Amino acid sequence: MASFTLTTDTWQKVKIKFLRKYRDLASVNLSFTPGQEDQLVEQLMGLVKRDREYVEFTIKKALADPDGNRL
Repeated sequence: MASFTLTTDTWQKVKIKFLRKYRDLASVNLSFTPGQEDQLVEQLMGLVKRDREYVEFTIKKALADPDGNRL
């Protein structure tokens, strides 16, 4: 189970940060439905080829400063 909760608005900010960090990802690949955090983590794990801990850490780091530019 994901250790964070996203809304549509917060996901848009996190998605921008992921697209900046992983330039080979397409915006289409990063779809999200509220309440589907686990599916999002699984999807990102495959796309960035990293483990669950890394993906969740990265998302939580982005959520800590949603208006900042750094991920």
